[in-house]
Amino acid sequence: MLGVDGYLGWATALHLSQAGHDVVGIDSLVRRRWDRECGTQSLIPIKAMPKRVSLWNQLTGRTIGWRQMDLRDARAVTELVQEVQPDALIHFAEQRSAPFSMIDLQHAALTQVNNLLGTLNLLFALRDYAPRAHLIKLGTMGEYGTPNIDIEEGFLTITHNGRQDRLPFPMQPGSFYHLSKLHDSHNIQFACRILGLRATDLHQGVVYGNHTDEVALHPGLATRFDYDAIWGTVLNRFCIQGALGLPLTVYGKGGQTRGFLDIRDTVACVRLALEHPAAEGEYRVFNQFTEQFSVKALAEKVRAARAVHGLDTNIVHLANPRVEREEHYYNAKHQKLLDLGLRPHYLGDTLIESVIETVERNASRVDPVELEQPNVDWRRGGTAGWGKAAAESAAEAEPQPVLVLSSSRRRRRPSP
Repeated sequence: MLGVDGYLGWATALHLSQAGHDVVGIDSLVRRRWDRECGTQSLIPIKAMPKRVSLWNQLTGRTIGWRQMDLRDARAVTELVQEVQPDALIHFAEQRSAPFSMIDLQHAALTQVNNLLGTLNLLFALRDYAPRAHLIKLGTMGEYGTPNIDIEEGFLTITHNGRQDRLPFPMQPGSFYHLSKLHDSHNIQFACRILGLRATDLHQGVVYGNHTDEVALHPGLATRFDYDAIWGTVLNRFCIQGALGLPLTVYGKGGQTRGFLDIRDTVACVRLALEHPAAEGEYRVFNQFTEQFSVKALAEKVRAARAVHGLDTNIVHLANPRVEREEHYYNAKHQKLLDLGLRPHYLGDTLIESVIETVERNASRVDPVELEQPNVDWRRGGTAGWGKAAAESAAEAEPQPVLVLSSSRRRRRPSP
């Protein structure tokens, strides 16, 4: 399990361990360092990895092996694969934020190098020491962009000048992060075709929620809850704003439509891919989401859930910091995981209310600065507020740059 310390990696590791799979968890812990650099933190406190795996063992008797390792270290990756001889590798170990990748050249390059080099190291280690292992790689629906045609699952049959072929679906990524995921997809597909490896590329939608059966066993098993402008997702932001009585901030017109899924469905999809592996030399793509919503529709859902309790919620539209179509056609296929037996959990008022209740229990940890104007612009990078705050931070503390803030005033750190 590569990227075991992350939001999805930790929940997936617990789910697979509970299902009887032997899990070895790998992570460099760089995500925690990026939190310190960005001045961000999970709404829900999360334990250090040694405490997490120890608690899991105490509660269940199951063991998750834990190793701190950087996938950019080719020798370490090779030695890991050679030693463990895995049946499968689940690869979540990448920089996953589009805004982070758009701050400046440094962050665009970091994203590309971190994500591509780690995956290349893994592919060559598999070629040499575990060629029959099944690589399950977390991709993103953002690789596709928003074409004016139906989005198929990875491939499209094209007829051109009287001839026909099945080719990779044309992609239109929307950030340097999404580009890195697309480059990964190309590299993995190439490795399957040329080296005979087997891989499943999970083009995942936006995930919401924090509770799985395994995470719910104990507060110390909690996974992350990100809500800020760098790491957070739109539904998390709306739920935070709704819980605090703040307006819901929609970027642009709000017609941007994406695929969404519950975290319980994420872990179920990974397990289905694991237990139904790709064939030797096969590269396959599963579009991993259960429902499609526009940003505006999500805001309306949160407002309706609050209205049931007699609470008024306003929706405001901000200038969109991203370069994207704000009104567009969107119809993505997502049948393959359903065919394997996925039973989806659909978004409803009850789930939204449970997320808001989680927010209310941890309200003292909310940093209101992170709910203000977005702090990375696709055209200009980190905003002027970010630059000034970074300079202030450097003057006050050790030389650790604060990369992203949403206000030029000094930020109030939430209570621990």
